[in-house]
Amino acid sequence: MSETTSIQPQPRRFGGTVTLMLAGMAALVVSLSFAISVGAVQVPLSTVWSVFLNKLSPEMIEQTWSQGREAIVWEIRFPRALLAMMVGAGLAMVGASLQAVTRNPLADPHLLGISSGGAFGAILALLHTGLFLGLLTVPFLAFLGALGATVIVLGVSRFAAATSADRLVLAGVAVSFIIMSGANVLIFLGDPRATHTVVFWMLGGLGLAQWSQLVYPLVILLACGGWLITRAGALNAMTVGDETASTLGIPVARFRLTVFVIGAMITGVMVAFSGIIGFVGLMVPHVVRMLVGGDYLRVLPGSALVGAIFLLWADIAARTVMAPEDIPIGIVTGLVGGVFFIWLLGRKRAG
Repeated sequence: MSETTSIQPQPRRFGGTVTLMLAGMAALVVSLSFAISVGAVQVPLSTVWSVFLNKLSPEMIEQTWSQGREAIVWEIRFPRALLAMMVGAGLAMVGASLQAVTRNPLADPHLLGISSGGAFGAILALLHTGLFLGLLTVPFLAFLGALGATVIVLGVSRFAAATSADRLVLAGVAVSFIIMSGANVLIFLGDPRATHTVVFWMLGGLGLAQWSQLVYPLVILLACGGWLITRAGALNAMTVGDETASTLGIPVARFRLTVFVIGAMITGVMVAFSGIIGFVGLMVPHVVRMLVGGDYLRVLPGSALVGAIFLLWADIAARTVMAPEDIPIGIVTGLVGGVFFIWLLGRKRAG
């Protein structure tokens, strides 16, 4: 049988799924509009979309807004909101995929140490190596760091015979602490004038988003996310068990390793541009499964959509709770994610 052969979960009505996806797209547009509109300087929604249409087709709409408002909308908030969407979508898809191949409902790129590895690589580039590959240096070293952390976690879990889901998470948390200790050493040894920016970046933030840099996370998200969706059938089979997946013709070990590498690539690039943003990959897939069921052909696109919406609203909260100051978005996601993690543990125990 081919690799894409799978055991499908209990089917749900196609019309209901389409309705949910359309509602999600509408919610995404509304969330994007509010994310650009609110902040220290309020911009009317009509102005937001007028600026957008004017950029698409100059002189299409008579300009009634100031140059300052246009700069806020187009140069600052629009790229920031788009980056939030891409980071949220990417981390949510990685979390959903890891939960399938590890059969671990607690799997998440943050808890498994992948985000910490990406941060280590990014800090190494920002403070020590310099941009020897230009703008690609930080994403490239972040990917290598995330991949290295993945290899270490898998090695530790094999060494400690951590075959259960809970022990795998514990191995990931332990490796994450070790890697972050190394990252802190890099910060300590780095230029003191740059460490303040790096420390703020480690807490998670989207304030440095620029149009010229959005192409990198976009390409990675489309390529790697598209690959994951094409392997939805194999991910469905992996949730049942390795033996079942093997009988369906799936090379289990190679496929699991490939998913880890793809997850490391997405996480590393997203971390390079946003810092460490935790718990998105843990929360969102569970919420999506409650809405659309367990079929990964729906879970992955749904996770991308809900992840984008969630991170947009997390960024809105980060910019408005202590306005005009921005608090790191990682604080918001950490607070919400920590509460969700506790609820999930209680739910798992009850189950």
